[in-house]
Amino acid sequence: MAGPDGSERLVKKHDYVQPRHYALVGLLVASFALTGCGQPTSQAAAPPPPPVTVAQPVKRTVTDWDEFTGRFEAVEEVQVRPRVGGFVNSVEFQDGAIVHQGDLLYVIDPRPFEAVATQAEGQLSDARAKVELAKRELDRGLSLVQSSAVSEQVVDQRRQALQAAHAAEVQAEGALKAARLNIEFTHVTAPLTGRVGRHLVSPGNLVQGSDNGSSTLLTSIVTLDPIYVYFDMDEATFIKYSKLWFEGRRPSSRDTANPVQVTLAGETKPSHEGTINFLDNRLDVSTGTLRSRAVVKNTDLSILPGQFGRVRLIGSAPYEALLIPDVAVATDQSRKIVFVVKPDDTVEARPVVLGPLDEGLRVIREGLKADDRVIVNGIQRARVGAKVTPQTAPAPAGGKS
Repeated sequence: MAGPDGSERLVKKHDYVQPRHYALVGLLVASFALTGCGQPTSQAAAPPPPPVTVAQPVKRTVTDWDEFTGRFEAVEEVQVRPRVGGFVNSVEFQDGAIVHQGDLLYVIDPRPFEAVATQAEGQLSDARAKVELAKRELDRGLSLVQSSAVSEQVVDQRRQALQAAHAAEVQAEGALKAARLNIEFTHVTAPLTGRVGRHLVSPGNLVQGSDNGSSTLLTSIVTLDPIYVYFDMDEATFIKYSKLWFEGRRPSSRDTANPVQVTLAGETKPSHEGTINFLDNRLDVSTGTLRSRAVVKNTDLSILPGQFGRVRLIGSAPYEALLIPDVAVATDQSRKIVFVVKPDDTVEARPVVLGPLDEGLRVIREGLKADDRVIVNGIQRARVGAKVTPQTAPAPAGGKS
């Protein structure tokens, strides 16, 4: 390269390296910029349809059961009261124990009644002696009247005296029986077999008998097996049963001991069985309900009078029904719906009419067909109109196809 003075100058290698490097970088940046402006960025891949579990409704013969709230009462209940008054000597039972008919419960001081009985025995002996005397006097009068030693009037008087003596004897016998009964009544016994309550009178207390009309309550006894359960049937249900009976599709509980099932508090399924044995003869005008009663077996004595229970009464004739798990039913404001997967794997919300539960499955009266695929698991992932990945569920628990 020539200098200012015309002489050539040696150029070093590094004098042109830096400008060329910057030019190369600039070209690369511009190239990338052009590439980015000319082509759009690639979008993320769409997620696959969410998985859900589907099942077809179970078809089987079912019978409807109507449910009512009932209260248990003893078949027989007795308030134990003394028949005679006096001071209590002893209490012969444990509070709350099972007692049998004839078991001794209370002992009332019998000595005053024993004294009365002794007096009655003496009066009876005196009456019998007077009867014997009247008989002998009458016999003598009958023999003397034949010889006219005594008049007919005397014989009639002696005959009347004998009759009066017989009457006095009968009265004395009655008084003795009453006295002996009072002695027997001082031993208060259980009139029936059942569970006794607590003793309400302790030894040393004075109790009143039934002779003055206000006898003292000593305790109570209730029978436990069987046991009654009372419940009130609403008017609409009663009319439904009457219609079914008229059509010959359900027997009347007045003529037939229709079965009932009882679920106690805290239980999830019925634990006791029984039958209807009483329907009242009129509806309660204040509540519009019919008082009904069933008798239930209580062999384990687990039910006590006063308990509440849920009473299930047979409510229809057997019929074919479709059933699904109850968890598959959702609520949309005031209606019940289920989510059905259509043939193209999209979701449809189907309104349904529900029936009762049967062996853990919900009866569907309207809205489903036997070949519908109902979502039973993963409802929260389903969207109406969106696709899903259906997976077949095993047969529902308790289901019988």
